[in-house]
Amino acid sequence: MFKSQIAAAALIAATITGCNQAAPPISEARPVRTVTVHEGAEGEIVSLTGQVRAKDQVSLAFRLDGRMIERPVNVGDMLTAGQVVARLDPQIEQNGLQSAEANLAATEAVLAQARLTFSRQQELLKDGWTPRANFDDAQQKLLTAQAQVDSAHAQARTAREQQSYTVLFADAPGAVTAVGAEPGEVVRAGQTVVQLAREGGRDAVFDVPEQLIRNGPQDPEVEIALTNDPRVRAIGRVREVAPQADAATRTYQVKVGIIDPPEAMRLGATVAGRIRLTAPPGVEVPASALTQTGGRPAVWVVDPQMSSA
Repeated sequence: MFKSQIAAAALIAATITGCNQAAPPISEARPVRTVTVHEGAEGEIVSLTGQVRAKDQVSLAFRLDGRMIERPVNVGDMLTAGQVVARLDPQIEQNGLQSAEANLAATEAVLAQARLTFSRQQELLKDGWTPRANFDDAQQKLLTAQAQVDSAHAQARTAREQQSYTVLFADAPGAVTAVGAEPGEVVRAGQTVVQLAREGGRDAVFDVPEQLIRNGPQDPEVEIALTNDPRVRAIGRVREVAPQADAATRTYQVKVGIIDPPEAMRLGATVAGRIRLTAPPGVEVPASALTQTGGRPAVWVVDPQMSSA
């Protein structure tokens, strides 16, 4: 009995001693940066790499088959409208023209004789000195000779036009960007001899993924900058979108017309184009404000009244 009383007294003393010990110190509060959230998050910026090309680019070619004997222009040359680009060997066309002109001269001689005969028969018929059959025959020969002259004139015009096709001219001022044949080669009608970038507008051409074509903004303003000197900038608008995707890359070629292109944005220069996508619905919050509660996403929110207390 006495021993149990001593043990109970010791337990009560230990409890009282524990209650009198100081509580552990509370760690100091750390500062927290708060952000005021507004509706209307900004859309993502997408950047693509492209190339500066002429707005109008044409392939100059002969209308005839033949052996090219001269091409006085090369890549990089600036051409004027009407400047000679290349020549074919004109011998065959010259022979054709000479033959057509000789045929024209012969038919004109026959026509002159037919007119004289018809005039005589017409006078004789008035006085009754020739039968009507002779007059009709002379009239028929005159009409036939006239038709032959008309045909010969057409053949001569065709021959002269064929001969003119042996010389290839630039149809507008511009720069030579590529050549497709060398002097001495036999070229076909329609085969590219010179590729000409006409003076005037310039495009920035990009290969755009299908998803961006489908979900991108309509008629966006494109910021264009040289990749080797981002300080050279311009603004462009989408001018043309390819109707179908490239079979290999599955991208669409998009031509962006450059508004007032700087001189440094020369043909062939590499540029970067940037557009801002349409902002998604909702608000934008910092990633550090996100947390998780009960297995579900949550956001830290500061109550102004509690923070000021």
